[in-house]
Amino acid sequence: MGKVRSYTVELCPRNEVRDFIEKWHYSKNVNGLISDYCFKLMDGDVMIGGMIYGRIAMAGVWKKYAEEEGDLTELRRLCCIDDTPKNTESYFIGSTLRWLKKNTSLKRVISYADTTYNHEGTIYKASNFTHHGMTAKGRVIMYNGKRYHDKTIRTKYKGELKPFAKKIKEALANGSAEYVKTKGKHIFMYELNKYK
Repeated sequence: MGKVRSYTVELCPRNEVRDFIEKWHYSKNVNGLISDYCFKLMDGDVMIGGMIYGRIAMAGVWKKYAEEEGDLTELRRLCCIDDTPKNTESYFIGSTLRWLKKNTSLKRVISYADTTYNHEGTIYKASNFTHHGMTAKGRVIMYNGKRYHDKTIRTKYKGELKPFAKKIKEALANGSAEYVKTKGKHIFMYELNKYK
């Protein structure tokens, strides 16, 4: 494995990082994510990291942090393979933040550190995000070893439930999926382009 500074960060389509993220991210899935910007971290021709930014998951929450919905994006998924050198994730995040600042009109990035998985946001602190408190406790749906947001079963396209939403709703009904309580998450924010 090369040195961190030799890694390259590339903007890419979602399908190039989907399988990687489903393998390496603790949630094991990207279903239901709106993916506005996807990036891959490369060590030569080998992908060693994946990241997705997209519209904030919870409807209306953007109003707490931005003047307009289009001012805010959420860092939805970030993962690297095991055994990457120290500072790999902060290098990856820093590169993508610089790209967003240069190439978009976004003002802020929000992200969450899930205490259910003992995540305390160390990587966000190291990347100059600021802490903005905690979310309330909640619940997720566990199905086939993957974790889904509890709003998954209400996800529609053109007025109809999406196929995976129907599937998970049925799994909850027949007991092959279940709700699991979660702890609160740390809320972190990064200022890309400050409000004047």
